Amino acid sequence: MSTPHNSANNGDIAKLVLMPGDPLRAKFVAETYLENPVCFNNVRGMLGYTGTYKGHRVSVMGSGMGMPSIGIYSYELFKFYGVEAIIRIGSTGAMRPEIKLYEVVLADGAYSESSYAKQFAGYDEKVMLPDATLNQQLRDSASQLGYSLLEGCVNSSDNFYYDESVMAAAVDKSLNQYHCLCAEMESFALFANARNLGKKAACLLTVSDNIVTHEETTAEERQLSFTKMMEVALGVAHLYD
Repeated sequence: MSTPHNSANNGDIAKLVLMPGDPLRAKFVAETYLENPVCFNNVRGMLGYTGTYKGHRVSVMGSGMGMPSIGIYSYELFKFYGVEAIIRIGSTGAMRPEIKLYEVVLADGAYSESSYAKQFAGYDEKVMLPDATLNQQLRDSASQLGYSLLEGCVNSSDNFYYDESVMAAAVDKSLNQYHCLCAEMESFALFANARNLGKKAACLLTVSDNIVTHEETTAEERQLSFTKMMEVALGVAHLYD
């Protein structure tokens, strides 16, 4: 079956899906890490591929930017395609000066002022949680690879740009009330969908820029160089095949 946003047939998508925001990063993961990748979707340019990693079946698909976009794609994967777990593999802006470019963050919660969860399922909480079991599997994968992870709450925002009159207050609340490490735009919705549908979701992020120090990576680096988080996520593929 297909959906309005996905041309895949039943059985085309694995039980585990890695989900970067950028569909070109999905293409990079498929071509770099997967054996015999097959493209199952290109509707609206949102590329999705299924292949095998060390003999285990896994899929990777873009989500687009923002909560409404990942909300649509992750919901359809969970609800209509039998996907059991989604790991977001995205970029993030560090909100603390000591956090360096290319560090990998494992979200233990996603704080947001978004109305997504309330409108979707009536959830009133400001923090949505990832699946604890999947997070532990990712910790174990990172340890086996010799990679370190930063862990903490992330700020899932509806806004990439802010009016200067509200920016300071928004950052202060994120840092001091919710102790966020970094900012991104999708995980809150992904976690809400997984909670509602009884599925698993997690979020690995690579620091692409630092909001405080103004260090930043290029668009090409964000597309091609965030390999540690990809390898950590792929390291759990054998648990979902």
